[in-house]
Amino acid sequence: MALGVTDLRKGQVFAFEGHPYRVVEYAQKVMGRGGSIVNVTIKSLLDGKQLQKTFKGNEQLDSVELTYANVQYLYNDGAKFYFMDNETYEQIELNADIIGDQAGFLKEGDVVKAMKLDGNAVSVELPKNVYLKVTYAEDVVKGDTSSSVLKNVKLETGIEVKVPAFIKEGDVISVDTETWEYRERKKD
Repeated sequence: MALGVTDLRKGQVFAFEGHPYRVVEYAQKVMGRGGSIVNVTIKSLLDGKQLQKTFKGNEQLDSVELTYANVQYLYNDGAKFYFMDNETYEQIELNADIIGDQAGFLKEGDVVKAMKLDGNAVSVELPKNVYLKVTYAEDVVKGDTSSSVLKNVKLETGIEVKVPAFIKEGDVISVDTETWEYRERKKD
């Protein structure tokens, strides 16, 4: 099935030059006389490499049929990430390049969706938001309690995000997995 480049959106998967890619960033520019160009950053689902591409508005791409399976994150050894299919109990390996920045949101035991192409896992899809525990929080300057003040915190997976000043070590917070932005503090 053909897919017009103007139908592309962030997160969409399609085939380009015979390989599956996911749109990471998308920008469309309308030119004079009805023409348009689409600038995208795409990431290969096979090796994790990113490319910058420009398509003309009338170009067609091939769509990709993906299936999804719930998998549990087991562990990583630095080079590969290991998951277990929750239905078949089959172990799945994905290269660290494919997981990329998503690694900062994975904790042992988390259940995520594995994207499968022709029966083989090619990537994982994280939930929109994940809850992670704050393991280190910077001190706030005394008297500076305005809600717009942000500080850095380190989370249990090792990533750092900016949060409001009232967040402290030990809090569990929700983080947007696409933007890395603080969403909320978990209520007890």
